[in-house]
Amino acid sequence: MNTTDTATVTALQPVWREVLAASYRALENSVAGVRDDEGDKVTPCSEWTVTQVIQHAAGDQLAYAKVLGIGDGPAYDPFSPSGAVDGSSVALVKDAVGQAAAAWATVPDDSETVPTPLPHGDLPTPVAAVMCALDAAVHAWDVAIATGQPSPLDNELAGHLLAAARGTVEPLRQWGAYAPVVEAADSPSSTPVVDELLRYLGRVPR
Repeated sequence: MNTTDTATVTALQPVWREVLAASYRALENSVAGVRDDEGDKVTPCSEWTVTQVIQHAAGDQLAYAKVLGIGDGPAYDPFSPSGAVDGSSVALVKDAVGQAAAAWATVPDDSETVPTPLPHGDLPTPVAAVMCALDAAVHAWDVAIATGQPSPLDNELAGHLLAAARGTVEPLRQWGAYAPVVEAADSPSSTPVVDELLRYLGRVPR
């Protein structure tokens, strides 16, 4: 599926703001559920701890906010998180999500394309927004699973995220942003949408 696929853009157009809001809630709630002694736990992003995933997720949202005209972007490389937060992880994510949400609020409903921090550059607005949401939601899942919390994803949200992911994720795998697809033992027709999304993003459903 191409990122400019008309059917995908049309399907995501009426829901992208709700998808963003749901994904931001998922990220903030998952981070709020992390105990003080859980920051060094291993996550589904096997090379990163819980704190590093949180730093990465916050940095990505700050990067989206910057290209949309809000804030200065992350003060660190989101792909080399230190594992040490100055202050609290909750405050870090709250600030990042606040800036990103404010940035998306400036985007008119009839805007056809917007810039992104992705290698793709400008993307159709609904696709760009849902890719931003995808980043928040999948890392919310990483944090939740690593710390024994319930999954923040449901099949409705996952379906919207998967629609955008299928057109944009492949080029990102070469930079290590996503692991290879994890093949399912069951047929696609019997796989829950959440599991299908996670496998597509290189994660093993838990």
